[in-house]
Amino acid sequence: MPTDCHAHSRHSDGALTVDEVVEVAAASGVTPSVTDHISRDAPTRVDSLTAVMAYLDDLERADVLRGGEFCWHDALWRELPPAVVGRMTHRVGSLHAIRLADGSFQRAFSDRLPDGITPDAWLDAHVASLESLASEMPVDILAHPTLLPPPLRKLEAELLWTDDRVSRMADALQRAGIAFEISSRYVPPTHVVQAMVAAGVRLSLGSDGHSREQVALVEQPLALARQLGLPDEALYAPPVHGSRTGFYQ
Repeated sequence: MPTDCHAHSRHSDGALTVDEVVEVAAASGVTPSVTDHISRDAPTRVDSLTAVMAYLDDLERADVLRGGEFCWHDALWRELPPAVVGRMTHRVGSLHAIRLADGSFQRAFSDRLPDGITPDAWLDAHVASLESLASEMPVDILAHPTLLPPPLRKLEAELLWTDDRVSRMADALQRAGIAFEISSRYVPPTHVVQAMVAAGVRLSLGSDGHSREQVALVEQPLALARQLGLPDEALYAPPVHGSRTGFYQ
């Protein structure tokens, strides 16, 4: 059964309750997780240690994998004590903002690039930020690894995700043991996923679902993994492959 390692509930910016996430996944034949935003800089109620504990209390009463999506640029992930982290089945890291060469952070959802920043400069900063995330964050999955601002999403993927950039991404993730998410919402270019497989980077499936129509929708990522020759059992599933939270011993 495929695992949706990345889905949202009403604890952050999702439309469904935890029980509804489980219900939708069961109807789709998918193992569910709730992986809400845990951050002070994201649309979420889970923005403090107290809120994280209440969030986990709610998840622990349901038959669901208990995850969290942490912003690399926000410090909350650094502040959670091991006892709290150990209640999570897995953790996801995200580049919702990247660090430019001048040290400033810029959001990945901006409708325009900062003045003077070219597409190449953004991509170089994205890759450098990914390398920093991989070296710093004890997460199990990198969510939507090829997420770019809207102005760049229209450009030719082969020109943006060059061999050198993709190789650096793969090296960083492979060294850190972090899985590359094939996102249903922000579909990565096939050549990037192929390079991850060739480099021995584990893949994970993520709907990044926020609505009933999106949660557990992992058919396209699963089909891409199969197209690239990856057996279903190789796809990251916390109960099978463990996690860096310490939950699975």
